[in-house]
Amino acid sequence: MSKQTYFAPTGGHPPQDQLLTDRAMFTEAYAVIPKGTMRDITTSLLPHWRDTRLWVIARPLSGFAETFSHYIMEVAAGGGSDRPETDPDAEAVLFVVQGSITLSFGGNQHVLGAGGFAFLPPGCDWSLHNHAGSEARFHWIRKAYEPAPGLDAPEAFISSDASVTPTPMPGTEGRWATSRFMDPDDLRHDMHVTIVTFQPGGVIPFPETHVMEHGLYVLEGKAVYRLNQDWVEVEAGDYMWLRAFCPQACYAGGPGPFRYLLYKDVNRHMPLRLSRR
Repeated sequence: MSKQTYFAPTGGHPPQDQLLTDRAMFTEAYAVIPKGTMRDITTSLLPHWRDTRLWVIARPLSGFAETFSHYIMEVAAGGGSDRPETDPDAEAVLFVVQGSITLSFGGNQHVLGAGGFAFLPPGCDWSLHNHAGSEARFHWIRKAYEPAPGLDAPEAFISSDASVTPTPMPGTEGRWATSRFMDPDDLRHDMHVTIVTFQPGGVIPFPETHVMEHGLYVLEGKAVYRLNQDWVEVEAGDYMWLRAFCPQACYAGGPGPFRYLLYKDVNRHMPLRLSRR
């Protein structure tokens, strides 16, 4: 695999002569958060994190995305946290898009550069620091783990984009493929985070309509994406939320690959009482 590139927001502020018109939208079925909205004024801070700011691009909302939160973290050189997670039920996926981080858990340190991936189960005692000389940016996806009777929680693991061989979708001649970090047959996992790649001309040729909630962050390239009844242009740095059962399709026109980081909830009974979440 050739060296990958990943878009990461840098903040800043647009000039006063920039037109207001943009592609941001929030509907009953989906939301689009374009990269142009990720400015200094939209960042947040967290307790126990030093020299760090973040963009919150998904959070549980009644009647919308109910299972997860998604942050883009920006940690300055020397920054980080010895107590990054305060919820003992939260599991996490980290995916590095710029710089490098040192992730510690289980008595070991792991240096993750761009493309590095980590899964951290609930109750995992982990810490994260930026020992490099430049800013590090990474995605942090959090979910309240849902235990299943007879199954233990999955263990922590480290992987990377470069080390995972994409699995082509049947009948697509490799134009649509998925890099799966979790074993899809491992039912201990109640969420999957993958990277989906479309080569120029690749399509989702039917309106996918299914129960999983989705969060899609475009890492590279551009495409037109079908969300419910609308076709929306998206490019590297844009983010999409999809409610359960929101129809979706895609056409990647090129000129290069179109790649996105994808969250979805999997492998559990549907809750019959919404208070469970």
